[in-house]
Amino acid sequence: MAQIAWFDDLSVGMRFKSPEIEITEADIKRFAAEFDPQPMHLDHEAAKQTLFKGLAASGWHTAAIAMNLAIQTRPFGSHPLIGAGVDGLRWTIPVRPNDRLHLVGEVMSLTPSKSKPQGIALVKWTMFNQNGEEVYTFTPIAIVPRRA
Repeated sequence: MAQIAWFDDLSVGMRFKSPEIEITEADIKRFAAEFDPQPMHLDHEAAKQTLFKGLAASGWHTAAIAMNLAIQTRPFGSHPLIGAGVDGLRWTIPVRPNDRLHLVGEVMSLTPSKSKPQGIALVKWTMFNQNGEEVYTFTPIAIVPRRA
């Protein structure tokens, strides 16, 4: 694949794949303790009584993991991932302790700006666990610089 550095290097249908990361019970509890302190994210026994039927990562933890993996993937080369919003954010199944996650992105649309040296790229990102099950999707409205 050619080096991606600018909006102009992207094409609809282009795909990206992240490295894999394993999520531990300690990771789940650490994030939850600070940002989403609910029983299904902090306590095995209490989590069994929820619709999750066991300890599960916070959806916001899942989103943060996906963001980290997207950054590692570097879909826009050295340019940062800057967004104007997010479409299609969905949590499809819970992330559990010891899940191994990876992210796949596909360029869905590209719209060059008529007045600025940038464009809007919609990349649909889907995160999968070790069983190939979709756990999360989101489509950021990415602002990507164009060649000067």
